[in-house]
This record gives sequence, C-alpha cells and structure tokens, in this order.
Amino acid sequence: MYTEQLWEHLKKQENKVDAEPMKKYMRDQFDFFGLRSPILKEAVKNFIRENGLPASNELSSFIKEAWAKPEREMQYAALTVADKLKKQMTKEDIQWIEYIIVNKSWWDTIDHIAKNVAGYYFMRFPEEIIPVTERWIASENIWLMRSAILFQLGYKEKTDNELLAHIIKETKYEQDFFIRKGIGWALREYAKVNKDWVWDFVHNEELSPLSYKEAIKNIKKTKQTS
Repeated sequence: MYTEQLWEHLKKQENKVDAEPMKKYMRDQFDFFGLRSPILKEAVKNFIRENGLPASNELSSFIKEAWAKPEREMQYAALTVADKLKKQMTKEDIQWIEYIIVNKSWWDTIDHIAKNVAGYYFMRFPEEIIPVTERWIASENIWLMRSAILFQLGYKEKTDNELLAHIIKETKYEQDFFIRKGIGWALREYAKVNKDWVWDFVHNEELSPLSYKEAIKNIKKTKQTS
C-alpha cells in the first residue's frame, strides 16, 4: 500500500509538459511524471510527513516495488526513503542495494546509491567492504564497478587510499566512459584532503586521459606553481 500511495501522490502532480524533455535527457530510458527536483523533493517530503516511513523490515520490498514502477521519480523517491532509514540497515540489506545498482541502472541513481547508500552501508559494516567490492569488481557489470570506485566519495580523511588505489588498479583498463570518469571523480574528491597522494598516484599509474584529466582538475595549477 505504501508504494501505491506514494505513486498516487506523485501522479496527482504530474506535469506532462516537463515529462517529455526529462525523458529525452535520460535518453528515453525511463518515463517521467515531469516533476523537477524542487517539486519532487517537496512532494516526497509532504508524503512522508503525512504517511510516515515504511517499517525497516519492509524497506527491501518497498525499494523493489518502487523500482518496478516505470516513472523515474519513483526511484528517486525510494532513495529518499532509503536515506531516512539507513541507520537501521542490517548486513542483509546489501541484497537490495545490489538489486538497485544492477536494475534500471544509470548515473542519476548510481551516483547517489554509491555515495549515500553503499557508502553508509560499508561504514556501518566495514567487514563487508572487501568481499563485496571484490565481487563487484569481478562482476563485469559497469555499475557495480563504478559503485566500488565511488563509495568512498563522502569519506574525506577517512578514505582508505590503499583500497582506493587497489580498486582503481583493477578497473583502470576498462574502456567504459562511466568507469573512467568515475576513477577521475573519486581521485578528484580525495584530492580535497590529500592532494599530494593523488598527484603522486596519477603520475605513477597508467590512467586513461579522461581519468587523469578529471583527477587533477583542481590541483594541477597548485602543483605546477609550487
């Protein structure tokens, strides 16, 4: 019922004029209600205020039900709900996390999942980091690999740079744009707290031009003039 109520709530605010360009922006992969970000955020906020959140043991089924809906806003809304319930995660929740990484996969959900959902999960269950990320790297699924590369985005000083280096070394020869861009993004983010390590790493590793360019975007001038 919760999923259907949420769908009905968003459906009432449908904007068909905006839905079409939003669909085209996502390369016609998903349907849209046409709710732009500020409107969607307010709609979901109001829905949660009126209906609360699903029970933590119902989160997995809710997420999968929301993922089954054709409208992309339902996946965005599901991630908002997941963020609010993530403090109650258990180890078993990696199952639905992996499910939403490999289903209806595109950068708009993956980047949020990697940083905010998987990143939090691994911080809560650090013993799962190695077995899960090794599985993701070996999967040959670009979205699992990108998630392994990006999950430490919000870790800042707590970033395990040895693990980051290992994951990048395992994925750097992938030809996919999203993998190479992800490597550069992860390094650029870590450079905010450890630019010397990043500078040394990118000049001692054979990275793609895209990964290299993205990684040093914010530190190149500083290093060249120092």
